[in-house]
Amino acid sequence: MQPAQAGIPIHGDPLAIVTGASRGIGAAIARKLAADGYRVLAVARSHEALDALVDTLATPSLALACDLSEPAAAQRVIELALERHGRIDALVNNAGATPRGDFLSFTDADWQDGFALKFHGAARLCRAAWPHLVATQGRIVNIAGIGGRTGSAEFAIGGAVNAALLNLSKVLADRGIADGVRVNAVNPSSIATERTQRRIEALARERGIEPAQAAAELARQLRVARYGTPEEVAQVVAFLLSDAASYMQGAIVDVDGGQTRTL
Repeated sequence: MQPAQAGIPIHGDPLAIVTGASRGIGAAIARKLAADGYRVLAVARSHEALDALVDTLATPSLALACDLSEPAAAQRVIELALERHGRIDALVNNAGATPRGDFLSFTDADWQDGFALKFHGAARLCRAAWPHLVATQGRIVNIAGIGGRTGSAEFAIGGAVNAALLNLSKVLADRGIADGVRVNAVNPSSIATERTQRRIEALARERGIEPAQAAAELARQLRVARYGTPEEVAQVVAFLLSDAASYMQGAIVDVDGGQTRTL
């Protein structure tokens, strides 16, 4: 399907594509955007989890189970959005988790896998969606992570991937000034997700302590007062997609409880 001509209004409810939407931050973003009136195309690898999510959303929404690390997947997402809804108003790139570990232990395959989903998947979706976002004067929010700002010995792949995604956000924001597409990024950290819970459980086993003690110790190590919630990240994403953020372009917003102390 060809994009509508730029500047010509497209009528109907706005559509937001949310990747990594089957759980955690992605699911919270999908719920928040649906509550704000977006129809949502929820994308992730887990078909059952996506279907369960879409059934709970406040607007008629869609689910597509696919692996965005595959080169053809991004085009499939965009084609489904246009076939079923005829327009794209927002794209939230949230898919992708990267491993922690010793830099010297990572293989070339580990690095390729780290970039394949979170960076290349997001880049392909931005490219495929761009002409349609131009048509609606739409918005992109990329979910990166604070490791892209501050290097850590145990987060070599994740930090590099997040830094690349943040730079891509700046690049697209620069183009978006002329094209009328608003692009910003969010850096979560210290969020109470399943991934954080696995870190807590691993620390508890390592120290021989209760999970509650391990959670408090990890929070102290991160120098935060508490863990954030996926819903708090979703609120920031919804703001960046809203008209209230109309003068924010290329912004990188840390949602991390103050964990990032660098400029």
